[in-house]
Amino acid sequence: MFKFLEEKFVPVASKIGNQRHLVAIRDGFIAIMPLTIVGSLAVLVNNLPIDFYQDALNSIWADGTWKQWGGNIWGATFAILSLLLAFTISYNLAKGYNKDGLSAGVIGLSAYLTFGTFGDGGLTGLTTGTGGIFIAIIISLLSTELFCRLSGNSKLLIKMPEGVPPAVAKSFAALLPAIITIGLFALVRTIISVGFDVPDIVGSFYATIQEPFMGLTNSWTAALILAFIPSFLWTLGVHGANIIDPFMQTINADAIAKNIAALEAGEVAPYIVNKPFFDAFVNMGGSGTTIALIIAIFIFARKNKQYNTVGKLSAAPGLFNINEPLLFGLPIVLNPILFIPFILTPMVNVSVAYFATKIGLVPAATVVAPWTTPPIINGFLVTQSWQGAVLSLVLIILSVCIYLPFIAMANRVAKRDTLEKNISE
Repeated sequence: MFKFLEEKFVPVASKIGNQRHLVAIRDGFIAIMPLTIVGSLAVLVNNLPIDFYQDALNSIWADGTWKQWGGNIWGATFAILSLLLAFTISYNLAKGYNKDGLSAGVIGLSAYLTFGTFGDGGLTGLTTGTGGIFIAIIISLLSTELFCRLSGNSKLLIKMPEGVPPAVAKSFAALLPAIITIGLFALVRTIISVGFDVPDIVGSFYATIQEPFMGLTNSWTAALILAFIPSFLWTLGVHGANIIDPFMQTINADAIAKNIAALEAGEVAPYIVNKPFFDAFVNMGGSGTTIALIIAIFIFARKNKQYNTVGKLSAAPGLFNINEPLLFGLPIVLNPILFIPFILTPMVNVSVAYFATKIGLVPAATVVAPWTTPPIINGFLVTQSWQGAVLSLVLIILSVCIYLPFIAMANRVAKRDTLEKNISE
């Protein structure tokens, strides 16, 4: 089976993982990750569910005015995510074509704004915030593709004389491609708005496609699939997290924004499935919940020299959710013994965490913590509750129990191989 998958499936998965447009989306989200973390921490400061903390700050700043600080940070992060993505995705895609990334980023942002909805005082929040993410991704990819092709045409190149500063020369080289690209997208927007009577394209797209799609990805079945894919790909040596990350990031930002808005309105957070949920309850120690594998090795594989040595070397990185030493050191990749628990454990964990959240035992994840945040602490931060920390601990214990029988099997195989080696010598 492994031979078949390695020959037929791995090349296809590798091509998908290295696909230029998916890489641009992934890198575009990674570029703005610090801002999403800062925005989430500001929400945590504003809404930390500790009565003493809230009462103390309210006594100093009446009427909750102290929350303006966090609100200002939110306005500078989550409230402009679509604009940032239109720039960063265009920039990274153009760099993938070895074109002028800065010009492509500016043009991608401008092309997206031609589809924006303007109200009193400027752009609407749906256009700038998480509601426009899908359209921002689509337009940034299309506009950059067009710009890169036009900028390669020598007939559209305005050459400046020698001695002109490079920045000026680059801007004039991009002038005609920029005019054509932005003009074409503005024309498409005009045709849609006038010809099809859709004045608010972002709002209509959000209501018709993006919001229903978010609902589909919020199901238990979707959560199982999202847990299965990266672990399965890793067992074949393909970086599964990188392949699925563009999709996770796309559904992530709007889900968190909607959760926060619901909590601030005193309602139940509507979205269970998002990236903080996976980081806190599924990817503890890395893909496959490998923090539990390390613990299982310490408990049951002390006499297995290979596992014990790799386990010790992997303990410190694993605490911060880095598990490459385990993946390639044991290895887990193409390992017929460990690939079963490596795939099974995340699916069990995501199921338990999903239903624990759905029935209200644990609050929904609303805060983006750095992915390197250690397990249990991460559960507390993303849910802003002690229940999240307890759930993380319970899932680690459950995961250890899943891994233990397979570690015992690996021990028996290692012992048998040692005996056979000694006999042959």
